[in-house]
Amino acid sequence: MTESLARTGVIRPDPKDPSPLRIDEALVRKMLVSFVRDETVKAGLKRAVIGVSGGIDSAVTAALASEALGPDNVLGLFTPYRRSSDESRLHAQAVSKAFGFRLEEVPITKQVDAYFADNGGDTADRIRVGNKMARERKSIEYDRSWPDGIVIGTSNKTELLLGYGTQFGDMAAGINPVGDLYKTQLRELAAHLGIPAEIVRKAPTAELWEGQTDEGELGFTYAEADLLLYHMVDRRLRPAELVAAGFDPKLVTRIREMVRRSHYKRVMPIIAKVSLRTVGHDFLYPRDWEAD
Repeated sequence: MTESLARTGVIRPDPKDPSPLRIDEALVRKMLVSFVRDETVKAGLKRAVIGVSGGIDSAVTAALASEALGPDNVLGLFTPYRRSSDESRLHAQAVSKAFGFRLEEVPITKQVDAYFADNGGDTADRIRVGNKMARERKSIEYDRSWPDGIVIGTSNKTELLLGYGTQFGDMAAGINPVGDLYKTQLRELAAHLGIPAEIVRKAPTAELWEGQTDEGELGFTYAEADLLLYHMVDRRLRPAELVAAGFDPKLVTRIREMVRRSHYKRVMPIIAKVSLRTVGHDFLYPRDWEAD
């Protein structure tokens, strides 16, 4: 056996086999509930604000926050654009009802359309419009978090690694309890938490344009991406090893490039160092500055 194959161990390139990604749902639930509660208290805050889209990621996040802080301390915001579906509204309402938190609807059509009326109009690229929508939604969440709330993020690990999100839009948050769960793992947790089955089963979409789905836009399924990312990121296997184990060479190259090119989205803005102690370089509070 070659060194490459020895390092790969038992890799199952079949995306229908999720066994390497299985999680202990009960343990993960306990960990994430504690995370939300502890980090909110550390920040001196007591409420959570979450953008609830009707999708599985925000549903899981809202469920965890409701358990951690109590549903009375969770505000869900459904922020539809004119293309948003009635199904998304009904699913957002179903999550609110299931877990007992308050849901408010704050439409964003007027402000988004008013902006593009003077800045590109109907010729604006749909990705650009989608980014504007994501940032408008996050602006509302931060506004409604004042003065004692924290904005909780809903981006999963797959999205974060692929850069499949809007910087300072849906990727922005004070804390994120689901960012270390791949999409397929998050589905397992959703079922454990009791997220309505129709939400767990439906095709993920940000509804950025009519007929848009995540997997259709990406060009591969979450199951395919998750299995490859697990071995590429968590197990640190090199491209040649992944190909030797049976993964599609083109998919390996494409996903690796997506991870590489989107790294700037996953970190705070890099600060040029000119002083003795620089934020993000050698001043890493709270590690470097103990409480009095």
